[in-house]
Amino acid sequence: MEESFLMSTPQTEKVLGAPEALGLETRTAFRRAATELLEQLAEGAGRLVIDLSATRQVDSAGLGALMLIQRKAAERRQIVCLRGANEELRFLLVLTKLDDLFELESADA
Repeated sequence: MEESFLMSTPQTEKVLGAPEALGLETRTAFRRAATELLEQLAEGAGRLVIDLSATRQVDSAGLGALMLIQRKAAERRQIVCLRGANEELRFLLVLTKLDDLFELESADA
């Protein structure tokens, strides 16, 4: 799946580009890629930045994938940051009370 690719490789931060549609079709490969990146970071340190600037659609399966990625990071005492989430996704995170689980930053950060 060429949509998810590594965009930078500092030792304390990994960046994963999310697919245009994060949902039933893409969630498994996306979650697997995120888990691999979390495991490359030292336990208790580092953060995974999920770049959502190209993501237009997130359904409940995609939201579930983000939650599972966050849970995996929490087990390893790491941070998941959502970068460039559109207004719709931000609203969805607030509505489902998941916004506190993630760091949110704008695409130009």
